[in-house]
Amino acid sequence: MTLKKDQKKPPKLPAQWSSSYISYWQPMQATDHITSGYCWFDYERNVCRIDGLFNPWSETETGHRLWMSEVMQPNSCESFKAKIAYAREHMDRTSQFEAVVLDNEVDPCHNLILMQDVLEECDARFVGRQEVLGQDAEAWTFERPEGKGPATYYFASGTNQLLRMVTGDPNTMASIRDFPNFNTRKIDPEVFKSTE
Repeated sequence: MTLKKDQKKPPKLPAQWSSSYISYWQPMQATDHITSGYCWFDYERNVCRIDGLFNPWSETETGHRLWMSEVMQPNSCESFKAKIAYAREHMDRTSQFEAVVLDNEVDPCHNLILMQDVLEECDARFVGRQEVLGQDAEAWTFERPEGKGPATYYFASGTNQLLRMVTGDPNTMASIRDFPNFNTRKIDPEVFKSTE
């Protein structure tokens, strides 16, 4: 979807979209990890799914890394989580990961993790343009609800294609999520089925 050049209203995410994502920190500390995964959002069905290594997650404190597939279904007030722990004997030298399937969890869920109209709902303001993932991007900044701090979302200029989400202050500590292959192809409903 292309927006008019003179349109001042912030972009609204497409009714249906998916993308791989890269998750990292700014600035990165020695103990921080870069992770990746894939996400699917269908606002018409009010459902989303996110698969990937959990970030932040301390391998040092927990003894393993955590892969999780989460299907959020606010219509049924449920979030279904399938998890696998990846543990290794040594973190500082050659070692093999061992995968252990953990128990599934079902938690309460009343809203999707990312609202379609988040910029409108949070009174986002346009703060300029910069290059993101090799594209000219428009930046929109807002304060997250419940005192969670600032966030800046970057969209490919003139579109509602999300390129990057920054939560927190990059000068102190911020979580970055890049979406390198954002697309609006039709999502098979089977993607959102959870198996218990």
